[in-house]
Amino acid sequence: MPVTVLIVDDQIPFRDVARMVVDMTDGFEVVGEASGGTSGVAAASELHPALVLMDMNMPDIDGFEATRRIRADQPDTCVLMLSTHDPADYRAQALEAGAFDFMTKSDFDPFVLEEAWAANAAES
Repeated sequence: MPVTVLIVDDQIPFRDVARMVVDMTDGFEVVGEASGGTSGVAAASELHPALVLMDMNMPDIDGFEATRRIRADQPDTCVLMLSTHDPADYRAQALEAGAFDFMTKSDFDPFVLEEAWAANAAES
């Protein structure tokens, strides 16, 4: 059974890239996309993905608040926060919000996705 993935990002080009990365990663499947934090929370509630790829900065509610809401409603859903910002500046805030990790969008590739998921599974 594949790891189901919801992509939440306000930038269409990055959603397209994230979808490509997920499609290239064995055992992962995109089940939905959302263009903002509010719609991401609603989509997560409807789709019950195993993993949410969450952008940090969005025009409505930010990724931190969206992560808090998703994790409060669905504690089994894992959130990986992605951003163009340096993880050193935001990782602690992402973890406090309930994400299992924070990484830069430029580092996101199939190998990193598999590695992050495996590390998260090992900690659970």
